[in-house]
Amino acid sequence: MYDYLLSEENKKFREEIRKFVKNAVPPSLIKKMDRDEIRYPSEWLNALAKQNLIGIRFPKEYGGRGLNWESEIIAQEEIGVLGSSLACLFSLPSICGEALNFFGTEEQKQKYLKPMCEGKKFTAEALTEPRGGSDFFGATCTAKKESDYYILKGEKRFVVGAEGADFFLVYAKTNLDPNADPRTALSLFIVDRTEDITTEYLYGLLGTRGGGAGRIKFKDVEVPHENIILGEGMGGKIFYQMMVPERLTTASGFIGLARACLQIATKYSTKRKAFGQTIKNFEGVSFMIADSITLLDATRAIVYNTAKSIDLGAPPALQRRLVSESKKFSTKAGWKVINNAMQVMGGIGYTTVYPIERLMRDARIGELWTGTSEIMNLIIQHEYYKEILSEKWFGRDVEQDAIDSEAEEEKHYG
Repeated sequence: MYDYLLSEENKKFREEIRKFVKNAVPPSLIKKMDRDEIRYPSEWLNALAKQNLIGIRFPKEYGGRGLNWESEIIAQEEIGVLGSSLACLFSLPSICGEALNFFGTEEQKQKYLKPMCEGKKFTAEALTEPRGGSDFFGATCTAKKESDYYILKGEKRFVVGAEGADFFLVYAKTNLDPNADPRTALSLFIVDRTEDITTEYLYGLLGTRGGGAGRIKFKDVEVPHENIILGEGMGGKIFYQMMVPERLTTASGFIGLARACLQIATKYSTKRKAFGQTIKNFEGVSFMIADSITLLDATRAIVYNTAKSIDLGAPPALQRRLVSESKKFSTKAGWKVINNAMQVMGGIGYTTVYPIERLMRDARIGELWTGTSEIMNLIIQHEYYKEILSEKWFGRDVEQDAIDSEAEEEKHYG
């Protein structure tokens, strides 16, 4: 991070996180997760709780630390060096807690947000369904209101943390009219794990292993009325807010993945010799390092700017655009940096002697989860068009700076 931009409080916080990452996570844990010998690293989450590192942005009265988004991205980058599974599990309370903190009742906060931040309850977000990923509003999971309960039916998949979560945040359709506006048909529920909920650890994942990712089946699960967040049909509104932590935690965490690979490759280039000299002396190597440094600094800049903008109260539309830009740029840049690192390492980088191959496998998920890069582009252009065409946008009319700007008869649009 840029030391001169950070507050003294966050400089100390970064050192705390670095110390934790260095000492609290044994290499054996990461290796067992990558071999799928550990499906859900409870010891990791317990260590976070012991250090009071769960839900750090949320108020102290609910067990958080009352920190800001600047703090969050610092933590995510440092934890990102451990790989995407642990970084994702670290981000889950930030994502699920966003809904509870922003929109939950006091009772919901006391029952779920507080024990989550204290590490007494683990959580997971049930978003994606077997029939589709990017089509969020096309969800087919249903919650039918009956007497004192909603009856929840359906399936979710690719749920990180499914194996160990004590409660889930589940989006389900409450307006079952086929002609209803899908954007007001969904609601968000807090669903406690019961015997009627089946979780299946099914997937042979390319990377991001050991994080408990699986499928969840809800078979006539009774969800109390008081467990709906904000009310029926408000799932879309909540989802738009949850975009912020979903995408900004990914953006900052993937800086850590790429940074780790670049550090390994840079050190390697000072030791490895070819043609009678260390390979760092060859421009083909050192220029890849230079390109990678530039990409990482550019990524930090856009992510830091986004975090500060949110901390200072940027309008929701701008927040959506900035987090989408950050997530797209970070995951693409990170993928390039990791590939550069492997290229510098050569064949040994392709083996399990170094962790670059694991981090490369982890990194591929970045452009897929929490919204694909294509969905990020959709949001970015949508919000920018609204901004640039609105009456609120005042700036120089540069079209008039052309020599023949008054030739209106030459300006044809149709």
